[in-house]
Amino acid sequence: MPASVQQREFSANFFKALAHSTRLFIVEQLADGEKCVCELTNMIDADMSTVSRHLAVLKNAGIVSSCKRANQVFYSLRTPCILNFLQCIQAPQDQG
Repeated sequence: MPASVQQREFSANFFKALAHSTRLFIVEQLADGEKCVCELTNMIDADMSTVSRHLAVLKNAGIVSSCKRANQVFYSLRTPCILNFLQCIQAPQDQG
C-alpha cells in the first residue's frame, strides 16, 4: 500500500532531523541507554543550549523522547530501529 502524503512528510522530517553529524552522534550515544543533557553536553564538547537545540530537533521528529527527573532531563531513543538503518548505510563504506 502506498504511503500517504502525511506519512511521506513524517519520513522526510525524520530524515531531515538526522541530517547533522552532531545529531547522529547523539543517536549513537543513546544506543547505550538514556543520557541526561549534561552527559551529552560533555561528550559533544558544546554548550548546553546547542545540545538542547539538537535534542529538540530529534524529539520533534519522534526520534528521541525525554523524561524530567528533578532538575535534569534524560533522553532516550524512541525509535531504536534507526540504529539498524545507520548500520545498513555504513556497511558499504566498511567493505570497501
